[in-house]
Amino acid sequence: MNSPLNTAASQHLINQFGARVASQLDHALQGIPGDVSERLRAARVQALARRRIPESVHVPVVVAQGGGAILGGGFGFWGRAAFLIPLLALTLGLLGIGNLQDQLRASEIAEVDAELLTGDLPPSAYTDPGFAQYLKLDAKD
Repeated sequence: MNSPLNTAASQHLINQFGARVASQLDHALQGIPGDVSERLRAARVQALARRRIPESVHVPVVVAQGGGAILGGGFGFWGRAAFLIPLLALTLGLLGIGNLQDQLRASEIAEVDAELLTGDLPPSAYTDPGFAQYLKLDAKD
């Protein structure tokens, strides 16, 4: 969890680390020629000028009371509607798809029945075992 105390403590540790690095750099600077040390000092000043100081971020905390967030209850009518509208659309879509499939299946069965009844053969011929043999022979030719 990122509480203000943790943020302050981490910022303090970061500042301590920066101070130690700066003191080590200052100590090592004594053996470097003057023109190089001047360029390093100018670079350090530029880096400090460009440094971004993070602004404190305030995050609002929402406390749920009495389970009001269950099923969108915490948002009133529009919250419930926003929850129920997609559910209703999904249910209607599934019912519509089921109805369409039933209609297609019924029309396919009706087509087969119509062909059986209007064909050259009587319906009893289709159940004859010899008819299956006739179809196999006719398919090979």
